[in-house]
Amino acid sequence: MVNHSSVTEFQLLGFSEFPELQLPLFILFSLLYTMAVLGNLLVICIVCADRHLHIPMYFFLANLSILDIFSMTVSLPKLLAILLTASNAISFTACIVQMYGFISCVGTEYLLLTAMAYDRYVAICDPLRYPVIMNKRICAVLAGASWITGSLDVLPHTVTISQFYFCDSNVVDHFFCEITALLKLSCSDVSGVQTMTFILSAFTAFTPFLLTLASYVFIISTILKIRSREGKSKAFSTCSSHLTVLILSYGTMMGVYLQPKSRGSVKSNKLPTAMYIVTSPLLNPLIYSLRSKELNVALKKVIGRKSMLLVNKHFQ
Repeated sequence: MVNHSSVTEFQLLGFSEFPELQLPLFILFSLLYTMAVLGNLLVICIVCADRHLHIPMYFFLANLSILDIFSMTVSLPKLLAILLTASNAISFTACIVQMYGFISCVGTEYLLLTAMAYDRYVAICDPLRYPVIMNKRICAVLAGASWITGSLDVLPHTVTISQFYFCDSNVVDHFFCEITALLKLSCSDVSGVQTMTFILSAFTAFTPFLLTLASYVFIISTILKIRSREGKSKAFSTCSSHLTVLILSYGTMMGVYLQPKSRGSVKSNKLPTAMYIVTSPLLNPLIYSLRSKELNVALKKVIGRKSMLLVNKHFQ
């Protein structure tokens, strides 16, 4: 018989193995978090304010920006608190909610990227029927399905893990309640959850990847059939931003979670995981603003209006 003591809170170690880097890491992640939030808020505001951007591509981009803010806010504020004040305690309920929020955001992200790939597929492979196929209702259904599916498919994990016993230790060797770090602490049978995790990974990451890959196979084959160089360049430019974001998102995810397993795998994954959480939300607005003429024009309009208002106020 095992004495199962109830755990009311966990202790997150954060980056305690680098005591001399606590302040530099706090400054680094504070700057990255602030820049990423402001960049995504700017994209959301521009898309909402400019009627020329009320098209499917930017509708999905605004959804992705909202998700990026959520995904960072799930874990980074707690990390900043740990780095600055060494306040590493987190309640059992908050820990489970944090784990749920992170996994659901990852699943939702890949589903939204798949919806964006379908939008690009229709735009390039069936341009004449694009306004009919990608109407407002279809866009709302695709975005809503991504959010709802990403939120619901992780519930079995959350409910199951919330019933686990944690009898050995309450010290989580991570900067947030990451699922593999929690499973290592449990003295319950985790084989069922590991099977569920494999199925969930196949559904939320591998299946969207295959659908996205299929979309781009058709997209590339259609672009190659275009005779003029200018037509090929124009067609490719419409999906280059999304393709860059896809490579960044899947590349960083594979870099973190497909590393060879070892004794210190969780510990060695902490910094790459932190960069994974920050990288996509930080770079997505930059990628789209640099590669999208419409977004650039809208941004210049906003800056121009603000400049004019400031000049008028100065002379008044």
